[in-house]
Amino acid sequence: MKLMYPEASRRVFLKTLTAATASLVLPGRPWQARGGPVSAAGAITAAELPRGAAPKPLWPEHFPDRLHAFVWRNWGLVPTDRLARVVGARPDDILRVGLRLGLGRPPRISREQQARSCLTVIRRNWHLLPYEQLLELLEWTPEQMAFTLREDDFLYVKLGNLKPDCAPLRYQAPDPAMTRHAARLGEIVAAEFPEGASRTSDPLFAFVSRLSTPPARAPRPAKAVPAGDPSGAAPLRFCYSYFALYGDPLLEPEADPYPAGYLARLAQAGVTGVWLQAVLHKLGPCPWMPERSARWEERLKNLRALVARARRENIRVWLYLNEPRALPLRFFESRPQLKGVVEGDHAALCTSVAEVQNYLRDAIARICRAVPDLGGFFTITASENLSNCWSHGGGAQCPRCGKRAAAEVIGEVNRLIADGIRQAGSRAELIAWDWGWHDAWAEAAIGALPAEAALMSVSEWSLPIERGGIKSSVGEYCLSAIGPGPRALRHWKAARQRGLKTLAKVQAGNTWELSAVPYIPAIENVARHGENLRGAGVDGVMLGWTLGGYPSPNLEVMAETLDGAPAEEAMRRVAERRFGPRLAPEVVRAWRGFSAAFREFPFHINVAYSGPQQLGPANLLWAQPTGYAASMVGFPYDALDQWRAVYPAEIYISQLEKVARGFDTALTGLKQAAGKTSGLSRTHRRALGEECSVAEAAAIHFRSCANQAQFVLARQALAAAGTESERAGHKARLRALLEAEALLARRLWQLQSRDSRIGFEASNQYYYVPLDLVEKVLNCRDLLERWLRD
Repeated sequence: MKLMYPEASRRVFLKTLTAATASLVLPGRPWQARGGPVSAAGAITAAELPRGAAPKPLWPEHFPDRLHAFVWRNWGLVPTDRLARVVGARPDDILRVGLRLGLGRPPRISREQQARSCLTVIRRNWHLLPYEQLLELLEWTPEQMAFTLREDDFLYVKLGNLKPDCAPLRYQAPDPAMTRHAARLGEIVAAEFPEGASRTSDPLFAFVSRLSTPPARAPRPAKAVPAGDPSGAAPLRFCYSYFALYGDPLLEPEADPYPAGYLARLAQAGVTGVWLQAVLHKLGPCPWMPERSARWEERLKNLRALVARARRENIRVWLYLNEPRALPLRFFESRPQLKGVVEGDHAALCTSVAEVQNYLRDAIARICRAVPDLGGFFTITASENLSNCWSHGGGAQCPRCGKRAAAEVIGEVNRLIADGIRQAGSRAELIAWDWGWHDAWAEAAIGALPAEAALMSVSEWSLPIERGGIKSSVGEYCLSAIGPGPRALRHWKAARQRGLKTLAKVQAGNTWELSAVPYIPAIENVARHGENLRGAGVDGVMLGWTLGGYPSPNLEVMAETLDGAPAEEAMRRVAERRFGPRLAPEVVRAWRGFSAAFREFPFHINVAYSGPQQLGPANLLWAQPTGYAASMVGFPYDALDQWRAVYPAEIYISQLEKVARGFDTALTGLKQAAGKTSGLSRTHRRALGEECSVAEAAAIHFRSCANQAQFVLARQALAAAGTESERAGHKARLRALLEAEALLARRLWQLQSRDSRIGFEASNQYYYVPLDLVEKVLNCRDLLERWLRD
């Protein structure tokens, strides 16, 4: 998740974020990475974890009781014996509940799967369990939970900045009424999913092993990366791992973010760089709190191995820096001279202080000496975590930085990093990203950058758009609009006037418009954007934030256009490589159709972050308003007014329907081509099937968003209806929408059951699993029978 809003909205959001995250860490606590050791001195209790408003949890009334919901939602994700232990039952008790619900025998769950699905487990139990039982379910300490809520891409914000006030859940044998209710659900499951609701041909995370296997076809020709000298390397096009764990990837060897086979597939798609998050006190000794840096040597060793492995594929490794990280207020009681701006119970390490400047410079130099072939660093200096005193716009509070301009402080932080690179004699490069830089001082910050830095800007930022007659501008990553926009062009011009290199930040694969598919097949939009960037003369491209790292045709087409191919030629080449000459024309035609449809998406930053498009049909429907606000790419609930942002509800719905219809039309042609696959190679048939799967899943998500918005409107109309005739009409509309949602959920269940990529995104893990789609069918059936029965 990235934090960027148009200026007024962004200030409000950062204030909210600050209040939310400030409560996540208590003064003086030595926080550890997920799964890492925790010192006894740092122990806290579950009672100290953040709760926010602690509202009443939402009760899924389609289940007999909370125990049945707990068993259902954790089936296949958490071992049965642990489920039993959490609620004080015997494993056989839990097994009987699951079998009665029609879930079948529980599958074996590997340790790797448990590590990769912890965020998914947290979300699905957020309204079911108190912290104490949630910790037991995960086998975590409170410190591990606090670290994850704060550091795992702002998870607590995604959860709504609150923890529902759940009572402890204890096992009690179901009474006869509950038993009958559960048996009835089992009958519905058997009728609706005769293949078996828990049975999948492509288990969760199966794509990881496939992507970790070297590809069959040869990669695009790439320029070799000279050892210790990246200056002669191929133009930089870098992305994030499609399946990395965000928290502490250099200490989780069982969840390698960049296995050799995956790197080879990225190289095949034209990628020349990869990145991962770095926290300086984890890559070297913290001079003030050495306990924060446990196992830093091991991390550097693993980073060195990753860099060597990537270089064999002509790929460079880059580290993302958001430094220096703020520290608890207690730290500054004995070091007041280091204290900068205060937010909550943390304060910035003031970068106007020589001691902090030396720390930054020396930490960078240590990394560069330890990893001489490192590609470089890129920085975010005015967003995300509190770092320098001006990083959240409040530098005036600091007695030192308040006397300095924001641009001066931002420029100095980047210069200190450049000094560290130079001090080590390294050829690593530095990219300064203007994310969060205010328009009032952004060009001054560019002027303050070190001469060896490059300037990166989000290409489509501030691009004017009009959707459904509603005018706005792009204020977040956007694949439905084709950049570059005026802000990036202006900043690149200012950088070139100083002789700096320029890079574009894009989302070539997918965006928060829809991140639950591995890529959005709007390939023509990507090709046109790449063509425009080539014309703009940028020196490199960041292909994606934490999303979009699947080795997709999108990445490949972007590489082709940046290398000089016209958009149409680039699409033809990639289609022929992936699908063969016979199918290529049909595939390109479908890509054009998907792209045209996607240009109708009702884009706004609040639509992207708050809408239900990540969950699609997995988002439950409610007979009464939930009262919950949508959270950021987490829980959309039923908050239609947040979903639609600047769009009137009818236009929001009609634009989503346009997107869905356009995808359906293009998909029809692609499926017709798929029906003529006799004589095609097995590889090309499989590639076409996967392309259809991704496109259909995307179409289902868009269609479901429109349905859900119409459901909320119809529910409101039913509540306001004055006559029985009006009520009957609204009930009929609600019934039709529930039937439509159940149908979409069943179809998406089929797709996800045979394509484990569907529903997954690295920083959120699985938004939904197949059983969530089965639950949606139960949800719809319950509302039809209990709420809308004549």
